[in-house]
Amino acid sequence: MQRKLGFFAGILLMMSLGAVAPPAAGQASAGVSGTITDLQGKPIAEAEITLKSEDFGTAYTVKTDKNGSYRQVGMRPGNYELTLKVKGQTEPVVTDRLTINSDPNNKYDIDLRKRVAPLTAEQEAAQKKQEEDAKKFNNMKAAFMDGQAKVEIADKARQDMLKAPPDQRSALQPNVTSLYQQALSSFQQAQQAAPEKDPNLHLIYYKLGYSNEMLGNYDEAVIDYQKAIELKPTPDYYNTLSLVYAKQGKVQEAMQACEKSSVLDPTKGATAWLNIGVVLYNSNRLAEAVEPLKKATTLNPNNADAWYLLGASLLSTMQTKQEGEKIIYVVTPGTAEAYQKYLSLAPTGKYAGEAQASLQALQSLGAGVDTKVKVKKP
Repeated sequence: MQRKLGFFAGILLMMSLGAVAPPAAGQASAGVSGTITDLQGKPIAEAEITLKSEDFGTAYTVKTDKNGSYRQVGMRPGNYELTLKVKGQTEPVVTDRLTINSDPNNKYDIDLRKRVAPLTAEQEAAQKKQEEDAKKFNNMKAAFMDGQAKVEIADKARQDMLKAPPDQRSALQPNVTSLYQQALSSFQQAQQAAPEKDPNLHLIYYKLGYSNEMLGNYDEAVIDYQKAIELKPTPDYYNTLSLVYAKQGKVQEAMQACEKSSVLDPTKGATAWLNIGVVLYNSNRLAEAVEPLKKATTLNPNNADAWYLLGASLLSTMQTKQEGEKIIYVVTPGTAEAYQKYLSLAPTGKYAGEAQASLQALQSLGAGVDTKVKVKKP
């Protein structure tokens, strides 16, 4: 009886041992690792490998480290579709089909030198041009950023000079000139290094124009601004061009640039017209300032300063005529209205006192001035 029990115990033991048999083929015990190298044989970091099971639909995604190595574990053995994407590209550079067995240390390396066909002469030329353009762009960017930093320093130095007492400004001017000259040189280097048809070229020409304008090189500034406009016509570029024309005394050219700015953006066009009016007003060319200031107040009737400047400019065009023994002052239409408009918008503005005084003077001149010589009787 004891021998029979021992026999059955042996049977049970064998059955229990059968319960810890090796894992079935369908369990997630497999893995794969490898290295990804580029066309020069160098490891590719942050490459994305996706492994999608054709049997179960499960997908695994892993990225390479700085050595170009990857490893994925916990996979089910079977057939997989592998896709490889390189950082910066949306389309896969490699698509493969591989079989993963139950070994957790499957190896699968990808060497792109063996996957990509040799370049044709045209492709090599295109690749070389692309590399040259990238080098040019980096040189252009470095020169442009250097010029931008220098022009900011120059602008600050110029502001400090203008704040200084008049008798000290001449001593500060050479430093300001030197800084703008350095900025101009950097922008010239950026323009020379720019790749053909670079989308940033218009900005380089604008900065060249600005540097030349600050140096008083108005003819060169006009050429630079015109090139910037050819590449990208914007209201701001037309506005700066109109100002340089005004500084040169080319009023018609300045107004033509303002017209184009107004078509693109009426608000910015109003600023352009006002700026020209200010330049002419400060140059004591008040009669020529009338038309730009009229344009400015038409496009932006809420700018109080524009109305005051218009009134002052119109006042300078006042005529006189002789009527009998009196000189009659002929006030240009719109003069009083311009002053009144200013006072309605800025009753306590910086020009309020001048506007009030001008209106009172206009009112007192309305009856004319007697020119008859009066001789006292003996």
